[in-house]
Amino acid sequence: MTDYIGRFAPSPSGPLHFGSLVAALGSWLRARSQRGQWLLRVEDIDPPREVAGAAADILRTLEGFGLHWDGPVLYQSHRHDAYDHTLDWLRHNQLAYYCDCTRKRIRSLGGHYDGHCRQRQLDGLDCATRFRNLDPINQFDDRLLGSIDTDPAFAAEDFIIHRRDGLYAYQLAVVVDDAFQGITEVVRGNDLLDTTVRQLSLFRALGLSAPAYLHLPLAVQSDGNKLSKQNHAPAIDPGQPGTTLSRALAFLGLPVPAMLFGAPVDQQLQWATDAFALASLPRQRQIEIGPETTK
Repeated sequence: MTDYIGRFAPSPSGPLHFGSLVAALGSWLRARSQRGQWLLRVEDIDPPREVAGAAADILRTLEGFGLHWDGPVLYQSHRHDAYDHTLDWLRHNQLAYYCDCTRKRIRSLGGHYDGHCRQRQLDGLDCATRFRNLDPINQFDDRLLGSIDTDPAFAAEDFIIHRRDGLYAYQLAVVVDDAFQGITEVVRGNDLLDTTVRQLSLFRALGLSAPAYLHLPLAVQSDGNKLSKQNHAPAIDPGQPGTTLSRALAFLGLPVPAMLFGAPVDQQLQWATDAFALASLPRQRQIEIGPETTK
């Protein structure tokens, strides 16, 4: 066992699809190839988007594909005290402030918030909370893709960490929980590539050690849309995990030998753990897949 700690953090807004399986598998293989831990976190902090029973379904699907995790599952819905404590600390240190700007106003500015509420001293009623981004980061080194430069205007924006509707924002929760769980490397899809700089800025402001990052290519359909729950990507068929796992491994640059295609998942995962190497991972931002891949 090494000091490596990875994680998979799905949101329970629907069942796992092929794209989310690829992210889970890539993260799992990276951790297991390092003889490290692989943790599971359910990002259930957005009740309006959650689907009843989805969290339990995701856990069953992961187990059906042999992707077993270490330790108990961490549910973000149980972490409100930690998020509140972090918000209080940021406000006390003048690193957060209330904002009542509407989406319409921000769209009129071209989509980037201009710091309008920084000095207004609002009382918090009907307001979001923004991070005062005094020392923004706009570049980082990705373990797979190398040096990543992000739009400086995006990186420097005072982004929302607590929503107007009272819900915690993803950027706050993910940083607090990655630090809490001691995550050493985040392996995830590169739809989250740009937002990494915001998380790094927040890690630094909080005085926390940030993990390393590795962003995998996205699985996209023939129309160019990524596989996602919002785009109604089909759920993984739990009835044939061996075949689907073989296709997911091939997507990650690990085509299984013919004799293992569709074999029991434990056999495939043992082979893939031994064969896994960063050099085998594709470096494209996205890879088009056919409909047969998701079946």
